[in-house]
Amino acid sequence: MREGNYSGPFAARSTRKLRRMAAIVALSLATAGCLASTYQRGYVFDQAQLEQVPVGASQEQVLLVLGTPSTIATVSGEVFYYISQRTEQKAAFLNPQVVDQRVLAVYFTRDRRVERIANYGMQDGKIFDFISRTTPTGGEDLSFLKQIFGNLFRIGS
Repeated sequence: MREGNYSGPFAARSTRKLRRMAAIVALSLATAGCLASTYQRGYVFDQAQLEQVPVGASQEQVLLVLGTPSTIATVSGEVFYYISQRTEQKAAFLNPQVVDQRVLAVYFTRDRRVERIANYGMQDGKIFDFISRTTPTGGEDLSFLKQIFGNLFRIGS
């Protein structure tokens, strides 16, 4: 009997099992690479929370309900910006792509009361307020928003 040339019934069975296992592993790896993953980063606001911050509410109430803002700006009054971003990763080996970015802006009067609230995002390639259903026009605020969104999306004027 020579070594390595055994071709009995046990060898055929183990070869089939080995091929079957290899096929299962290959299929598992291929399927795992195709699964998309979604990631949410930054502030995620809840509509119920937003309803607890009406126009005229104090700055302290905003901080208690919405928490610490992502950034604060002074654009003819103080503005709290809560920034969030949703990304998707199509496959484990690909870089994630930004699919949505939102900026919740809370504008205050000089006496630190809520003047208005805006929920900015992108629609048709332009910055859009999903609360007032308008596109902001000009000013320092629009420049700031373009800086935030401009890094991720190409913004038309």
